[in-house]
Amino acid sequence: MTLRSLKSLLVAGFSVFSLFLSVSSFCQDQLPETEQSTKKEEKKEFDPNEVIFGHILDAHEFHFFSFESSDGTEHEAVVPLPVILYSPQKGFSAFMFSKFNKGKNTYKNYEVLSYKKIEALHLDDTKYHDGQIVAVDNNGKIDESIKVYDFSLTRNVVQTIIALALLVWVMLSVAKRYKKGEGVVSAPKGLQSLLEPVIIFVEDDIAKPNLGKKHRKYLPYILTVFFFILINSLVGLIPGTANVTGNIAFTFILALIAFVVIMFSTNKHYWGHIVWPPGVPIAVKIILIPVEILGIFTKPFALCIRLFANMVAGHIIIICLVSLIFIFAGLSSGAGWGFSPLSVAFTIFIYFIEILVAFLQAYIFAALTAVFIGQAFEGGHNDVDHYEDKLLV
Repeated sequence: MTLRSLKSLLVAGFSVFSLFLSVSSFCQDQLPETEQSTKKEEKKEFDPNEVIFGHILDAHEFHFFSFESSDGTEHEAVVPLPVILYSPQKGFSAFMFSKFNKGKNTYKNYEVLSYKKIEALHLDDTKYHDGQIVAVDNNGKIDESIKVYDFSLTRNVVQTIIALALLVWVMLSVAKRYKKGEGVVSAPKGLQSLLEPVIIFVEDDIAKPNLGKKHRKYLPYILTVFFFILINSLVGLIPGTANVTGNIAFTFILALIAFVVIMFSTNKHYWGHIVWPPGVPIAVKIILIPVEILGIFTKPFALCIRLFANMVAGHIIIICLVSLIFIFAGLSSGAGWGFSPLSVAFTIFIYFIEILVAFLQAYIFAALTAVFIGQAFEGGHNDVDHYEDKLLV
């Protein structure tokens, strides 16, 4: 009986959806051809590629939303950022990105490129990219003789600074309370009660098992990496903000810092196992040595790609689910309204999954970094075993 009722409900829902779709299509067919063609020309076609890449790539402004007024004028809620340029021929120039008027205007003989402009001018896409600022002459043509160095504060840079300031403020405020005795002789309160279990988790489950008796030396770095990735990932989930942890330059710098820390933690025994592995036949050493040398660089590379790929994939899925509403709406308004509840439901689900992924990726990056550092100094595994035995005693 329950199954029959469910089937009836599904049939009714599909019928209503089909009715909206057919009525909308019928209304469109009844419009005069001249009116249809005029509306198609006036209405800007939805481009999902532009939306997706506009979100995951860097930009000179924070774009929150767009809306169209009753008179058909399009308005955008954006926060423009400072543009700082240097040219050996023209010197320094500083102005707000809004001077370009979304790429429609030139300012001080500078112009910002877009994908459409690159295609229209048949420019070399290996030399020019979306959002690039180039010098132009008085006729509006690109002047390749003028070299432009862009030192602008893009949204990735600004958001990274904001996340760093937030991290410093949170940690200093918590440390200040501990210095006053709060959380030492009494129960922790506020941010202390929120951060203390996380810090203990990082120390007990990441640092101690992988770094042994040297875990205190590397714990500040491991904690900084964990919270810095976590805060940037969570801030990036706010609509209109940048996906900093989904930027390959950001993850590359984190991996490069980890590589430097790992290299400074090595000793002669570590390099001895790399250059001439003990207890291995010479025939096998010929194959193993290049693999071990390559492994020195693949470890930080794995850190870089893992964080980048996971964070950018989640954001693309969310944007694709939202974009499906507008894609179906382009077919008919009924299809757009009919698909909206399903798209919103899946978007909310993936959004909460992304919050979990933010914590998970911060944990994985910190844990793998601790593992690689532990492998770098001599007798890491033995030290860990002895240290854990002492803790058990």
